[in-house]
Amino acid sequence: MAPNKPKIIKDYNKLDKDLQEQIKLVYSEGFAENLIHFFDKNGIKVTALPFETEDKYYMLRMTENEAIQIVDEDEDFDEDGFLKDEVKQDYEDKYADLDHVADQISDDDGGDDDD
Repeated sequence: MAPNKPKIIKDYNKLDKDLQEQIKLVYSEGFAENLIHFFDKNGIKVTALPFETEDKYYMLRMTENEAIQIVDEDEDFDEDGFLKDEVKQDYEDKYADLDHVADQISDDDGGDDDD
């Protein structure tokens, strides 16, 4: 994370549709396994899904149960909690020009793009 980016703590369901789609593309295998924990300014432990854009670093508040429920109820994900192939392809095409999405997808794949 770049040190000069503002950190935004927000609820996933309050994000606009485009940002939600980018997040689904980056976390195409579900959210629960990617949650992090931190303490807010009041010392309260918070669970969140990190997501970085060109100009902001989002911490999307959600519990593990909420992360599972969001994916379970989202028609873009299959019954196993994976982003459906046709949806993934649509989102890859739609957001191909966004470096922050491409970088995070590469990071999740281990950064190996030799094929």
